[in-house]
Amino acid sequence: MKPSSGPASLTPLSGSGPADPPRFLREIADWCEQNNIVFDNYGSGNLVETFEKKIASLLDFPAARFMPSGTLAQLAALKVWAAESNCPHFGMHPTSHLEIHEEHAYAHLYNLRRSFVGPAKSALLAEHILAIDEKMSALLIELPAREIGGQLPSWDELEKIKATAHKKGIKLHLDGARLWETKPFYNREYSEICAGFDSVYVSFYKGIGALPGAMLLGSVDFIAKATLWQRRAGGTLQTLGPQIASATMLLDKSLRRMPAYFNRMQQVVHNLSGIKALRFFPELPQVNMVHVYLPFRAEIANKVRAEIEEQYSIKMFGNAMSFDIPEESYFELTVGENLLGLSDSEVHLIFSYLIETGIRHSNQQ
Repeated sequence: MKPSSGPASLTPLSGSGPADPPRFLREIADWCEQNNIVFDNYGSGNLVETFEKKIASLLDFPAARFMPSGTLAQLAALKVWAAESNCPHFGMHPTSHLEIHEEHAYAHLYNLRRSFVGPAKSALLAEHILAIDEKMSALLIELPAREIGGQLPSWDELEKIKATAHKKGIKLHLDGARLWETKPFYNREYSEICAGFDSVYVSFYKGIGALPGAMLLGSVDFIAKATLWQRRAGGTLQTLGPQIASATMLLDKSLRRMPAYFNRMQQVVHNLSGIKALRFFPELPQVNMVHVYLPFRAEIANKVRAEIEEQYSIKMFGNAMSFDIPEESYFELTVGENLLGLSDSEVHLIFSYLIETGIRHSNQQ
């Protein structure tokens, strides 16, 4: 690892995002030129429509709509299901992105009401759906569940979840922000994983590494109604050409890399198991993501993170988060292209520095 030359040279440890944004934008421009790309116009045009058909075919849905963000896509989906059933009540896991990261937009903007389904520290199961005792228009399920370390239900459990929801007359919506990362765990095609869901959202900037953008999938009628809500919410932009082009450019290559990301995550956890003060959740990764738990407070973790950035030009995480135990903290680690590029010895070096320096700072206070 080279000495740092300032913040602009930092390489994120997690994910597949570009370490050199200007170069990434040039690559998109070159790809557009080589393929004679014409940008969409308010969501219409060959580029976007071809990509929508590709994702619809991959996930086996009749229709799809590219949208600028997952927040927009998922709220549109829930609003459609609420209107169809004349029921503004929906369910989701307590750690859903809609609850934690979106300022309760479902209530303030869309007049929807939520109930939590399942415990906060583990994955949602069929038994939790069975316990629902009031009418719901839809149930949102995240695969994998980010806030609990990327946990997934087993394949048999996932099939039970689908069957149970349908038996209770509840529409199933898949928060597939990281759906692409689930295939190595399930060893199933994406169409099989999505089968039984009434609507699905997928992202392109996370595991795929493209510019921000999302796709919402469902029936032809559902997508027509969701497109109307996209327009009402100000999400029908004059063009999303650069976002669509980057996703089209990277999709196939990135999907082929998912098994490598998962294998590398397993290797990293195994190779760091000798650092006793370090622990991972889940202990056995189910996708290319885990939570990394540290034996010191978040402010100390963030201080050491800055030292690592200065010394090794590596950005280990954004901000460490506090845990139930006051003297502990954690951060999210996701294997993508960036971590594939580091050797085992380099990874061990920076994690050892993090733990040893953090413990030393903690003992000095």
